[in-house]
Amino acid sequence: LAEIIFVDTTPFVKSYFQDPEDHIYDWRGINPRKHYIANLLKDVEYALRESNAKWKIVVGHHAIKSVGHHGDTKELATHLLPILKANNVDFYMNGHDHCLEHISDTESPIQFLTSGAGSKAWRGDVKQLNREGLKFFYDGQGFMSVQLTQSNAEIVFYDVDGKILHRWNAFKQFGDHSSI
Repeated sequence: LAEIIFVDTTPFVKSYFQDPEDHIYDWRGINPRKHYIANLLKDVEYALRESNAKWKIVVGHHAIKSVGHHGDTKELATHLLPILKANNVDFYMNGHDHCLEHISDTESPIQFLTSGAGSKAWRGDVKQLNREGLKFFYDGQGFMSVQLTQSNAEIVFYDVDGKILHRWNAFKQFGDHSSI
């Protein structure tokens, strides 16, 4: 019914290598970075291309598209997003930004879903730049659920008390990627 592919997104973020600030990273097994990322992308592309799942979901820590505190991860938009589009991925799910978000891609059926609202919420820090495709944003604590059937996907965002904040449905017929 569904194939979920988890991607190590941290090595994509160039600033972690160039300007780690006060963070300490252990890059054993990652360097050389370009080689690691190339192999990772090749593996993701192969897994997606070979998948016969009705629903294709890719999960990474960092957002490809976000209006939250950290904003878009341009390296993922450049290197990973074209592979997701070419292989009919339905959802890209991430954390990193401490909020709840639903953004529709304007060039493909991909839905970007952020569920990072477990802590550090209520920042009031919203990027004004990338609002195109924004369906929902919540700067408080909460969580997201996903329910899949052969023909439907229901995404629901909740606040910390379980109150529904946003609900979205997608419908598929015979491999079609249409949404409602």
